[in-house]
Amino acid sequence: MMNLYFLSLLALVTGVVLCWGFRCLPNRHWQFAATVPRFDAASGAWQGHNLTWYGLLTATACLAAVALILSLLGGIGVSHLAVLVLAVTLLIVCLAAAKGLAALIEGKAHTFSVGAAAFVGFMLAPWIIAAVNRLLPAGAGAPLPILPTLAALTAGYAFGEGLGRLACISFGCCYGKPLAQCRPWVRRLFSRWHFEFCGDTKKIAYADGLEGEPVLPVQALTALVYCGTGLLASGLFLAGRFAAAFLVAALVTQGWRAWSETLRADWRGSGRLSVYQILSLLILPYAIGMAAWFGAEAPLPDIAAGLDSLWHPGVLLSLQGLWLLVFICMGRSQVTGASMTFFVHHDRI
Repeated sequence: MMNLYFLSLLALVTGVVLCWGFRCLPNRHWQFAATVPRFDAASGAWQGHNLTWYGLLTATACLAAVALILSLLGGIGVSHLAVLVLAVTLLIVCLAAAKGLAALIEGKAHTFSVGAAAFVGFMLAPWIIAAVNRLLPAGAGAPLPILPTLAALTAGYAFGEGLGRLACISFGCCYGKPLAQCRPWVRRLFSRWHFEFCGDTKKIAYADGLEGEPVLPVQALTALVYCGTGLLASGLFLAGRFAAAFLVAALVTQGWRAWSETLRADWRGSGRLSVYQILSLLILPYAIGMAAWFGAEAPLPDIAAGLDSLWHPGVLLSLQGLWLLVFICMGRSQVTGASMTFFVHHDRI
């Protein structure tokens, strides 16, 4: 019964957050969270570094994903130290891939790609788990059961990336095709449920000139599919069906990623299939092979024990540090700037 309460509450909170995001984030005032001023001596004017809601929402989504992973693995008795070492290692690798591999594929220095990060994460996860098992002594929580750990990681990834799509709505990236270019039945289906982005600093505006144009809500559809998949995979995990949880999370997220790009209008590369679609399709047989290769022995999860494992000073501080690290990496805008003016209210002197 505790598992049902946990999943129901998580689904309710997620639904409220997504509804807020779909309604508010396409507006212009939800792109920048703050601006840090600096004086430019050459021009004699104040300039600003923009801190974005993209970074804040991405950091929060990563925090939610890691917290879910910790809860699931804590429910089968895995040490929080082992999970944190694994999560931080994967996060560093994936953040590097999100920028480095995306720059290699797209030829742009100031870009990120969750698709690149997901591919590298999926490919390296079982071997990083094996490395953690070798490096950490048994008293520190190793060995990690590989398939149950993969199941928890993919459930957390699906849930976290679903929430992370709110960041894409805020920045106006990963946007869908204009409704005017879609088939008549698609236009009818999304005549009320579409996005119209406001603000000339959003990517959809400066990259394709689609500010104010009704477009397919691809980010919202992805958020719903991924968050729903994360919740379903978490339910399967808590029922002890680790292989099913892993396969559901891996196959649905990567299958949707490959197909949903056909609904997008932003540039994804030349050719019939983009590089990102190919990477997602490569993960599918790899995931099936991992599910068949690794064993799924682990005790039946206890979510109450998993949630209790979060209330530890080291875990809480690590989660805060994780949030800050992701925000610093992803929240400083590289493609926008600001000019600032300061003045004195003389009537208040």
